[in-house]
Amino acid sequence: MARTRLIARLDVKAPNLIKGVHLEGLRKIGDPNEYARKYYQQGADEILYMDVVASLYERNSLLSIIKETTKDVFVPITVGGGLRSVHDVEMALKSGADKVAVNTAAVKKPALLQELAERFGSQCIVLSIEAKKNADGTWEAFVDNGREHTGLDVFEWAVKAEGLGIGEILLTSVDMEGTKKGFDVELVRKMTQTVSVPVIASGGMGTLDHAKAMIDEAAPSAIAVANVLHYETYSIQEISTQLRKAGYDLRDLENA
Repeated sequence: MARTRLIARLDVKAPNLIKGVHLEGLRKIGDPNEYARKYYQQGADEILYMDVVASLYERNSLLSIIKETTKDVFVPITVGGGLRSVHDVEMALKSGADKVAVNTAAVKKPALLQELAERFGSQCIVLSIEAKKNADGTWEAFVDNGREHTGLDVFEWAVKAEGLGIGEILLTSVDMEGTKKGFDVELVRKMTQTVSVPVIASGGMGTLDHAKAMIDEAAPSAIAVANVLHYETYSIQEISTQLRKAGYDLRDLENA
């Protein structure tokens, strides 16, 4: 089994780190830079910043936050939200981001993904998919922080984006996000069976058993964790250490 990365996800409504349920009902948590430093010190493999209102206001307000974070956080940083053009992505990368996550702009203009991959390399272009399950058992991709329908089937959209050159998929279950009731294993399993690029599972972790079930049954390349970190149910180090002791391939923090 391939090694699973642990990613600390920080949803931001500048200048605050926030958290909600189903991407709504946002509650202020604190200074995102302080939390990013804490999660880095605990052993996070990566930091994921998402501007949750960027698409609504057609701008990304994370660049100054990223610049501050990179002063003392030395793991890959992904930034998403409101990135609409080659220029926007270039500015994010110049600010210190290693990867960018694109959702709304890609839905509006899929060719942007190919343009970005050719300009900056597939390795730093992440397709962000916000998925909701329909009554008929299919999943639809949403934009604008889970508020707006696209009419796109999640898996058909992922396959098209993979063909356009993306290097990774951030798959967020809007249904499970913030609930701490567990990941949508079925959604992620189908995605990992559909595409060949790495898949980051996001939305729903509340216990270590949820992480184990996700790894065992869906085999994502990474798990993005937010709620249980922000409210100190677990630390990154506790998650990593306990999963490793249970036989899962995560970083040995004692020898890192």
